[in-house]
Parts: sequence; C-alpha cells; structure tokens
Amino acid sequence: MLEVKGVAAADLDTLLASLASDYRKAEIPAADLALLDYAVKLTRSPGDIIDADVGSLRAQGFDDRAIHDISVITAYYAFVNRIADGLGVELESRHDLEFNTGR
Repeated sequence: MLEVKGVAAADLDTLLASLASDYRKAEIPAADLALLDYAVKLTRSPGDIIDADVGSLRAQGFDDRAIHDISVITAYYAFVNRIADGLGVELESRHDLEFNTGR
C-alpha cells in the first residue's frame, strides 16, 4: 500500500485524485507545488525556463543537487515517453498491472 508522509491512509485517495485532476488545487506543501510547477513547465515548454523558475525552487529550499535531480528526472520521463510514443507502445491497463503483479 502506498504511504505518504503526513497523510492519513483515509485521505490518500482524496489527495491522489486532487493531484490527478489539478495539482495546483491540491493541499500540498509550497515546496511540492513549486517542484510540480517547474516540472510541468520543463515538460510542456522547456525553452521558456528562465532564472526565475530556478529561483522559485531555491526560495523553497531546494539546493543545486535537488534542482539537478528534479530536472534530470523530469527530462528522463519525457525522453522515455517520447520513445514509447514514437514506437507505438501502449500502456498496460490498471487491470493488467494488478493481474500481473498479484495486487
């Protein structure tokens, strides 16, 4: 079962649904919101990233290593998704995943 620090198990489904529908309306810490804003911008319009975007991460306490990691992980997911899309790879359904993992 997925656990999120500081979130009661009963509230987890609500948090996940909120993040999936519009993360900006989810009740998450400001640092998480800044991270997600940066990752979304880096994914959707990487050429528009400016110093102020990195500054917003620094203002939330992220150091150079953390900003590097956020950027690399975001870029990696974009890279893998582009390859999968280019090759026509289809996602497994949740049912298939549950069946194959026994969960």
